[in-house]
Amino acid sequence: MMDIDRIRADTPAASRLAYLHNAGAALMPVPVVAAMKRHIALESEIGGYAAADREADRLEAVYGSVARLLNAAPDEIALVENATVAWQMAFYALEFRKGDRILTAEAEYAANYVAFLQVAKRTGAVIDVVPSDASGELDVHALERMIDERVKLIAITWVPTNGGLVNPAATIGKIARARGIPYLLDACQAVGQMAVDVEAIGCDMLSATGRKFLRGPRGTGFLYVRRAMLQRLEPPMIDHFAAPWVSRDEYQLRDDARRFETWENNYTARLGLGAAVDYALDIGMGPIEQRCRLLASRLRGGLAAIRGVTIRDLGRAPGAIVSFTVEGHEADAIVSSAAAAGITIGASDPSSTRIDAEMRALPPVVRASPHYYNTEAEIDRLIGHLAGLTPR
Repeated sequence: MMDIDRIRADTPAASRLAYLHNAGAALMPVPVVAAMKRHIALESEIGGYAAADREADRLEAVYGSVARLLNAAPDEIALVENATVAWQMAFYALEFRKGDRILTAEAEYAANYVAFLQVAKRTGAVIDVVPSDASGELDVHALERMIDERVKLIAITWVPTNGGLVNPAATIGKIARARGIPYLLDACQAVGQMAVDVEAIGCDMLSATGRKFLRGPRGTGFLYVRRAMLQRLEPPMIDHFAAPWVSRDEYQLRDDARRFETWENNYTARLGLGAAVDYALDIGMGPIEQRCRLLASRLRGGLAAIRGVTIRDLGRAPGAIVSFTVEGHEADAIVSSAAAAGITIGASDPSSTRIDAEMRALPPVVRASPHYYNTEAEIDRLIGHLAGLTPR
């Protein structure tokens, strides 16, 4: 059982607003904020270098915490500034030549797709989009048919920024592993709202952020690289931490995933990230996922009963991102009216998932993303607010 009262006590803002914008940036629990405040205070007292030395064990433990979250090993984890940096360090470490193919999904995130376009422009590689099945998920049978000897990467977003979709990441992993194709998984919206097991998924690389469902600070992210894949990748940029300067004309890449890091980093934010991961693990990712799906299902059920509201979600088992439009109201106007009522939600622009948005002729959509610390009453509060905006 989840102790909602304790969790909400650890989330002071929950007492004054209904915060349903966790796909953007979740509310940090008190232990996360406390961990960062302690380190900031220590840095102010003894200096940044001495503070890092004193807290070396805690800082090292963050790798173990992230590894436990993913069912990985600590040496397969790199801690970086955000999910985009994590994804880019993996993607740009891969080599592409003219005619090489990159397979991706219709709902791929904009930051990733423009990187595909840049590499295609530079190298002559080709981007091929795998069609979706009737449910809106990536069609795994189509994926299998599209694979040939020129496919050098399968890269998908597991949970896209809008649409509620959860792509079949593990099934894709089985296909990629069977064919020996590198598999890069963007788990930015998945980590923190559902259980993530890289062994079960079969991905070679996975990127994620701290600020969303994981409830960590902004400016934090991490990259997982399977140990067997690690030695095949040279980061696109290095410094003397990633690759020590061993002689006048030689550097040597680290043997672990920290080859994707740089020497300088935000130690305060790292400790906040570690505290956020430990907080989630203490609650349990199974119960968190169950409650997220329960609250999202309640919201979808309530929205479906409101005249003029169209739910825009896809997939057989949608996650905790609920996308919708309201007839006669712009998405930004809905967000503003909800904020005035003490309800925090967000919006997603078509440019964030352009292919999916164009295929479905989507306008900007409203995005509500409940989390385990939310209550059923907060879900009903949003439903009631929206019902009051539409004609009966």
